Amino acid sequence: MVITGRVPLLLALGLVPVVLRPAMGTVWGWLLLVALVTLVDRWLAVPPATLSLRRDEIGTVRLGDDAASRITLANPGRRTVQALVRDGWQPTAGATGNRHRVRLGAGDSTVVTTGLRPRRRGDLRAVGVTVRIPGPLGLAARQATLEVPGTVRSLPPFESRKHLPSRLARLRELDGRSAVRIRGAGTEFDSLREYVRGDDVRSIDWRATARNRNVVVRTWQPERDRRVVIVLDTSRVSAARVGDVPRLDSAMDAALLLAALAARAGDRIDFLAGDRQVRARVRAAGARDIAATLQDTMADLEPVIAEADWAALAGAVNHLGRQRALVVLLTPLEPSSVIESLLPVLPALLKHHRVVVGSVQDPALTALRDRHDSLSDVYGAAAAAQVLHQRHRAGEILRALGVDVVDAGAEALPPALADHYLALKARGLL
Repeated sequence: MVITGRVPLLLALGLVPVVLRPAMGTVWGWLLLVALVTLVDRWLAVPPATLSLRRDEIGTVRLGDDAASRITLANPGRRTVQALVRDGWQPTAGATGNRHRVRLGAGDSTVVTTGLRPRRRGDLRAVGVTVRIPGPLGLAARQATLEVPGTVRSLPPFESRKHLPSRLARLRELDGRSAVRIRGAGTEFDSLREYVRGDDVRSIDWRATARNRNVVVRTWQPERDRRVVIVLDTSRVSAARVGDVPRLDSAMDAALLLAALAARAGDRIDFLAGDRQVRARVRAAGARDIAATLQDTMADLEPVIAEADWAALAGAVNHLGRQRALVVLLTPLEPSSVIESLLPVLPALLKHHRVVVGSVQDPALTALRDRHDSLSDVYGAAAAAQVLHQRHRAGEILRALGVDVVDAGAEALPPALADHYLALKARGLL
């Protein structure tokens, strides 16, 4: 039961009979009358449970984008209903405008819409729809929270997709779908054409030339149907925030751009995410919708406060197949985790695969290193310089083993990793 602001006003109106007949009996009589009228008004209100509520399916939405939750309310009874409806969601769903006043005649129905803007990845759920129906006098109301299940799945935003068209244009040049053809070790034969000035003489096909009046050269295209294995580190080091975004989300963005580009290039993409155990796994043989598949898989991933077990993750990579692959490890260049956990398993990976480490830099360290305005700034600069030196040293150790290291800021890492992939493809090193 809910009382409205009219009840205090009705109680205040009792001052009139008290002034006319000043006695305790008048006060108690008026209080009893107000309570009785309020209870009768509440009893006459339509029970909220008599309404029929149905929520439309919302589906998926990218993190930060707008969505809408639509609920259909129907009044199967014979009385007109005026109600206040609140569509409740968990706070990270970002529900706005979720209170609605509706008037339903007998047998009528209406649709109320609540705006959603998710602020967290994963499945965000509705917590119930609260319906308040006042009585005829507006003194009291019946209120109930009805269970109307609803879920919106918030996916990683894939901000780096703006870099995809330019990388696809470069891929078309490499792939021979434009006027450019390339030649080099490790590429696949494409076709024959007449020699033009500027062609490499090593590409001349002398047998074909002998059968024609003109000089003929071979054209080549980059290797296709290669394997790209993306490994996402979800351990404690991925929970650190660079700016306003966790490192894990920045690494997801880089993984999505690389996967979308590699799928368009005709390569097969495998995806693993884990820390002490594998949290997610995707096997996709060059699917065109690999980005959507990975977004759905990544939606529920969160950093785990534990060290990464790279031996287990490397075993999972080898379990995907022994065929040579480009293995991309998206993990921060934290010296302790790299030296103690990652280094021991790299020789086994490098024996069968080409390994690339993608790491998110923190620009705050560089800014702190360059600040010397006060004594505390000098100490902070010394600490930042030491951390940066340790990161640089870890990267040098990895490069000495034959690992490619791509270390860039949160926004620069996705295009830098895509450019590195295209460079390897152009040189036939996949």
